[in-house]
Amino acid sequence: MNSNNKSSRGRQEKGTDSKRPSTQGGFKKRTNNYRANPNNTKHFKKETTSTPVKREGDGIRLNKYISNAGICSRREADVFIKAGSATVNGKTITEMGFQVMPGDEVRFDNTQINQETKRYILLNKPKNFITTMDDDRGRKTVMDLVQNATKERIYPVGRLDRNTTGLLLFTNDGELAKKLTHPKHDIQKIYHASLDKKFAMSDLHKVSEGFMLEGRRVIVDDISYINNEPKTEVGVKIHSGRNRIVRKIFENFNYSVVKLDRVIFAGLTKRNLPRGHYRALTEQEVINLHML
Repeated sequence: MNSNNKSSRGRQEKGTDSKRPSTQGGFKKRTNNYRANPNNTKHFKKETTSTPVKREGDGIRLNKYISNAGICSRREADVFIKAGSATVNGKTITEMGFQVMPGDEVRFDNTQINQETKRYILLNKPKNFITTMDDDRGRKTVMDLVQNATKERIYPVGRLDRNTTGLLLFTNDGELAKKLTHPKHDIQKIYHASLDKKFAMSDLHKVSEGFMLEGRRVIVDDISYINNEPKTEVGVKIHSGRNRIVRKIFENFNYSVVKLDRVIFAGLTKRNLPRGHYRALTEQEVINLHML
């Protein structure tokens, strides 16, 4: 290794921790107690390349390869690459746009990674299951229901509270998961709410016109009575991702939600999917989600 490479490595490693994006609270992959840790380098001697390398063949950009492994988004991967966290065949790669070829050994923070097959599982969630990966109080979680769905490690997209039933998507596609939960994408959901008493037409108009709740304005896309059902049955179309927002809407007008069921999520429906069962999305459904 020449002196220029040593200097380059020194500049990359020095003071990079503050620039590394956190994966906490986001979508991340954990395998074999893996953690993205820049300090796991003491037993490895790295050779660094930051100049463009022309590679022929069917390759995939390094940031996409890392994202496909479920570690982080492509944008976050670019920062990690610049910080010197990724190696290909023993060389630290800091070049944006570097192509990974079939047969290459890719490591992230000295842990070898591989691209996972993307999985998309749709569950019709029953009551009394919480939306979390595990629970220290021993309560039933949605992961218990999909544990045999795929060998890949999948994660719930968003949340449904314990007593809410209906559609819940699971995937190991980190970029899609972030897209479906980020407010700016306005992903629509439709809920069927069963109330403790008849929903007054005057209150229906107030909700449809928008109102203030907890200091913020609530806008619903549509609200109406369910056809051929009592006036206690109400449908709500909404794109807000605020916690327990549908229940809070009705509670604000002195109604209690007896049952709450999510019947549509991002264009996906419960058709032919009984409560407590799951299925893999079709290829067309996956395409539709990516086009949202």
